[in-house]
Formats: sequence, C-alpha cells, structure tokens
Amino acid sequence: MRILHTSDWHLGRTFHGVSLHDTMADLLDEMVQLVGTEAVDVVLISGDVYDQSQPRTETVRLFSKTLSSLVDAGAQVIATSGNHDSAVRLGFASDLLAHSGVHLVTSQTQVGQPILLPIKGGEVAFYGIPYLEPRPLATHWNTDISHSSVLTEAMRRVTENVAEVKPLATVVLAHCFATGADPSDSERDISVGGALSVPASLFEAADYTALGHLHGRQRVTDTVRYSGSLLPYSFSEQNHRKGAWIIDIDEQGTVSVQEYTWRTCLTVKKLRGTFEDITGGSYEAYRSAFVSITLTDAVRPARALEQLKEHFDYVLELFFEPQGVQHTELHSYSRTREARTTFDVCQSFYQHVRGRALDEDETAYLTEVTELARLAGASE
Repeated sequence: MRILHTSDWHLGRTFHGVSLHDTMADLLDEMVQLVGTEAVDVVLISGDVYDQSQPRTETVRLFSKTLSSLVDAGAQVIATSGNHDSAVRLGFASDLLAHSGVHLVTSQTQVGQPILLPIKGGEVAFYGIPYLEPRPLATHWNTDISHSSVLTEAMRRVTENVAEVKPLATVVLAHCFATGADPSDSERDISVGGALSVPASLFEAADYTALGHLHGRQRVTDTVRYSGSLLPYSFSEQNHRKGAWIIDIDEQGTVSVQEYTWRTCLTVKKLRGTFEDITGGSYEAYRSAFVSITLTDAVRPARALEQLKEHFDYVLELFFEPQGVQHTELHSYSRTREARTTFDVCQSFYQHVRGRALDEDETAYLTEVTELARLAGASE
C-alpha cells in the first residue's frame, strides 16, 4: 500500500492580502497527477483543510473538485479536522462520502474507530484524531485541560482498539505540536493554560503517525513526521522545501518513507540592504516572488515603496532600519508626544520617518505651514 501524507492545506488562505487560490489549484492538480503516476492508494490530510471555519464558495468548490479527482485517480482520502476547520461543516455527509472512498474524521466520537483498508497480508488500520479542544473535552473524558492529556486518552482508545483488531499495520493522523518539532510564524497558537506541546512518544504504538499543524515538513522520529503546509504562509517559511511524505507498507507490515517535493511552488523572500543594493539587479530572480524588504539606508529614500514596486511585482512588507542609527534615535518621535509646539511634533515626526533632521529649507517651510495652521485655528 502506498500512502501520501499531507496536511495543512489551508484552502482559502491569502498571503498579506494576496489570494493564493490559483496557485493552490495548480498544486492540487499536481497532487492528483502524482496519485496517478505513483499509484498512491491513500491520501492523508492531517487537519486544517480550510483556513477559515466558514470558507468561501470557490474554496469549497476547489476542495470538492479535488476530492473527486483524487478518487477518480485511484486513491481513497482520509482527512481530519484541524484547529482552523469547522468540524461540523467539514464532517457534513461523512457517512455518505465514506462509501465513495472519502473518509472524514471530525468528531471526538470517532476517536479509536479505525478505517480498515485491505492490503496483501491483512489490513491497514487508519485512526484519525481530529483537533481536540482540551477545555470542553476534559470534563467529558475526565482528563486535565491540556493537549497532552486529551491526546493521551485518544491514543489509549486507539491502542485498545488495535489490540482487538490486530491490523497488519497502524497509521495515526493527529493535529498537534509534538515536542522537538520546529514551528514557523504562520501557525495559529493552540496553547491552553501554557500546555502547548505533546511528547512524540505518545504515538509509539503506531507504525506511522502523520502529523499536521506545523508548517515545515520534518521528521520528529522515524515513525512520527510532519508533512508541513502545501504552500508557504509566512516569510519565516522562505527556506522551507514544501512537499509531502510517501509511505509504503509491504505485505509484512514493514514501513518505508520517502520525501516528495512539490514542483508547484510559491517563492517568498526577505531582502535586506540599501535601496541601491535591492534595486541594483542582484535580486532580479525575485521579481515575481512575494518579498519582504528591509531598507538600511541612513536616510530613508523618498517614494521608496513606489520605486520598489517598479522592480518587484509583490512588495508585501517594507521596513526601515537605518544603519548606524541607535534604537533610541529611531523612536525619538514616540517620546515627543508632549512637545510644546506643533512645529516640534512635526519636526520630530519627520526625523522619525526619514531618519535625519530637517535641512534649512525644510525647516523654513515647516515653520511657515505650522504658523498658518496656528493662525487658522485661532480665527475659528
């Protein structure tokens, strides 16, 4: 049996206000082609199918189309709800969809109930664990209010069922933060009472654990891995190699894992330097990328954003950190709110924004403007 481990699709996501719908559609087409060419039997989605609990119509249509295409390509799909999903909405018609090969695990009542798929030599048992909110579940399950406690109880139920079913191999899907893994800036905080992470040893009863929530593809242990998000969703992910894990289970139940990197990608890049450095042609490769730029000029260039947009299609962040200027100098404006005159406030603001003091002509102009404003106010 060949399995494709994915997670954190975040359908409907934007990147600093820019829609990722078309790029995501292209990537999902690549996934469907991969299922066909690599003879993938099962596609796993370990939570956060959608980015919002109430996704847009076009986003739901994209997911529906992708599910149909994956099934037509020969795969069954097993998906769990994540902390971004509405479990009720995602789980709609799950019993009916299961007959078509799409298995949605979105309720805590499904924890410990396997999805059994045949393989030469026996069956592979898939146990989906949707994102479990500790606070409302703690009383029902008689656990502490922590992710570790509720997931410990979830795995107890899984282990108990494995002893009854005795599958050839066991695969667990979970959406959590495992100890030892590396987060990025784009994951939503799921900490409860300071309890954020769970030990990877919690999943030692499974032959493979397909984790979701963290957006970097990574190995926690040989049998516990994150596939990461399909696309980068923050500039902290600029060095991620987005992809998935392909898991093979043979007729003896032996598990082997290989990585797959998506050909469809979104390039995000942080650029830092003077205006001349950034626009001098050295970064031409990032003209079509999503860029975050930090200018280090001692004096802030005029119309910096407008000029940068002539060199880069997507300037999504722009910061100024002048070289040689002390931190206290950069924030002088914030300390002059109680300046005695309007002129003092405007002068400090200019220095805060441009990183230098007014010259003689600018001082004269500002003096004239603020005096006119004062006289106009006095006449009202």
